[in-house]
Amino acid sequence: MIYASDLDMTLIFSRRSMAVPEDTAGISVVETIGGKSASFMSDAEMAALKELSGKLLFVPVTTRTMEQYRRIDVFQRHIVPSYAITSNGGNVLVGGEPDMQWRKMVAERLRGSACSPDEARRLFAPVVSSDWVLDERLCDDLFYVYLMDRDRMPLEAVRERAAELAALGWELSVQGRKVYIVPAAVNKRDAVAYIRHRHPEAELIASGDSLLDRSLLESADYAVAPAHGELYRIYQETGQMGHWTFTERSGLFAGEDIVAFAQSKLDKASMPAGKRKTGTVPG
Repeated sequence: MIYASDLDMTLIFSRRSMAVPEDTAGISVVETIGGKSASFMSDAEMAALKELSGKLLFVPVTTRTMEQYRRIDVFQRHIVPSYAITSNGGNVLVGGEPDMQWRKMVAERLRGSACSPDEARRLFAPVVSSDWVLDERLCDDLFYVYLMDRDRMPLEAVRERAAELAALGWELSVQGRKVYIVPAAVNKRDAVAYIRHRHPEAELIASGDSLLDRSLLESADYAVAPAHGELYRIYQETGQMGHWTFTERSGLFAGEDIVAFAQSKLDKASMPAGKRKTGTVPG
């Protein structure tokens, strides 16, 4: 089996997103920036994920750039995957290095399906102001991320721009204190499918919390999302969700529920056919 998972707010958590005090027992730092703690996991989740990754193909899938992904110590030293996906699907890492064949495929797809990053930025620019945007970055020459004061974000104006961007082949996603503007042709689902093509018989388990994870979850045989984040908020507001299930817990300890979900699917797949329960599979 393959287990492909988003990272931030799914398996690893910042101080703002973990919803428990930093000094809570059983929590470890998994990323530092400038010598300061930046991201955390529970020790139980880390141990369970390490065990799980020895039994299936674990693929971290993140909107982070390659540089930002490489800061996460746990995936550089303790749980070292054969594959990783960064830049929201723009880069596939094999043995820690970018797969150039995939990079060429991404470039070809972008030429025929989306306006340029400069054009997308110009379309979004009228709603950007120092009142709510604190920083702006072009990541890996592929997409933009805006660090914001969420309480001041002009929600309706941003939603209007999201619809206009969609007509030009771009997606907008709000995740915590960040707004992402990403070409639809660069996505986590297709990057995972590229890896999955090398393992055509393997079933896919997926997890993620945001709209940028939705296509990946929809493509999976089994999918789970934490009881927080963009997908959960949409569910709370509209009742709409895909075929995925939500965790019982929110915040940092949702990560334990997510890894347990993946383990349960692997355990079921490993059972002799005669011992498997029939009927609908939860999630």
